[in-house]
Amino acid sequence: MEEYLKATETIESDHPLIRAKAHKLVGEETIQRDKLLRLFSFVRDQIPYNLFMISMHPDDFRATFVLEAGKGYCVQKAVLLCSLARSVGIPSRLALARIRNHRMPPGLQDRLGLNEFPGHGYNQFLLDGHWISAAATFNAALCNRLKVPIVEFNGRNDAMLPAQSLDGGPYIEYVEHYGHFADLPLDFITERTSKIWGWDKRAWKRPEDDTGFP
Repeated sequence: MEEYLKATETIESDHPLIRAKAHKLVGEETIQRDKLLRLFSFVRDQIPYNLFMISMHPDDFRATFVLEAGKGYCVQKAVLLCSLARSVGIPSRLALARIRNHRMPPGLQDRLGLNEFPGHGYNQFLLDGHWISAAATFNAALCNRLKVPIVEFNGRNDAMLPAQSLDGGPYIEYVEHYGHFADLPLDFITERTSKIWGWDKRAWKRPEDDTGFP
């Protein structure tokens, strides 16, 4: 269990910036589940999803980098949420999957060559003796714009990306689950994403890149 509470070079749960942010978010809350709900809501909505933050460089996945950038793609957001949760004593880990997005914009699908993301990241938390999965991937404003459901997390049930959009059509399909990890398996991720974005891809922090899901 210790491995799911300790800090790493990427999951910077002992960094002053992460600790300060986590404790500010949870305030005087003492119940672990309620602490986690506050942290989840922050990462989901206040760290907007941005696909252009994809990177092959380890520094671009550090929790402090994501917090200061104020945006990220799914894996970076999962790293930040894992760090915040560990900093307040909630056992947390990363999980990876290959997903198919049936609502992927045509331009992005042309870039990827298919409607799949080979390295989707989300979180798992230990509460009341069992692990719960949650994806804080897409912020509420983006979901409203795309007319897809917002992932709502209650700390008791899994909260994954939804299988259907608001109009009842297919949305996210989990094609393959790669498992869970105590630390970021960067080599595992970049082996897959570099085939699409290239090995020199770094996070794009320019204001003109703040377009959310392209």
